[in-house]
Amino acid sequence: MLSPIGEFARRHDPDRFLCALFAPAARREALFALIAYHHELGRAYDATTNPLAGAIRLQWWRDALDEPRRHEVATPLHDAITAGLLDRADLLAMADAREAELDEDGFASAAPFAAYLRGAHGGFAVAAGRMLGAEPAELPILEAIGAAHGLALLLRAAPAMAERGRRLLPQDAPAELPQAIRALAGIALPEARRWGTALPAALPGILARRDLRRLAAGRAIARGLGDRVAVIFAAMRSRA
Repeated sequence: MLSPIGEFARRHDPDRFLCALFAPAARREALFALIAYHHELGRAYDATTNPLAGAIRLQWWRDALDEPRRHEVATPLHDAITAGLLDRADLLAMADAREAELDEDGFASAAPFAAYLRGAHGGFAVAAGRMLGAEPAELPILEAIGAAHGLALLLRAAPAMAERGRRLLPQDAPAELPQAIRALAGIALPEARRWGTALPAALPGILARRDLRRLAAGRAIARGLGDRVAVIFAAMRSRA
């Protein structure tokens, strides 16, 4: 039976939740809390109507890293920090990276957009990898994987965001959304490798590779059984 924070992660971020199931039992609840925190940071952009409200929401989460709060996500997150399972600096960097989403002018070019992806989404993978015992040399690779997974999720959501009048894609991307999606989806991912205990932090790369390949081809995309099987197969192969 799932804990409340596990159910929260499953409901709001099924991709990362599936990957977290392959974490050691002693780290799984903290990983669920990290997933939930990542989701809540994203809501600073999605659930607010102006930059000031988004900035206030991000500051609330920065403060929650130090102050115990009665909240379905903040409480287990703080417990994981107190237990030494999550690094406060990693979590703070994730929140800081989300400030870029609140700029009403958006991203002027691909370079600041890539930096945002590395900080906001790559930062999640780094925090997860560090908690799971990744070697220092593995953290930049995990950051690239996390950035690619974040890009894939953002591109999948781009049409729905456009309907709401929102666009996070860089200004120098093609003006037409389908062309912009195909152009940005041509990112190269690190090659597959054996990850040991850090495997759950790397598994979203399996989904990113599949998503970006389909997006670059201009094909409709929906998460399906094949994606879940690919993650499970990759996890079993890595551990063999």
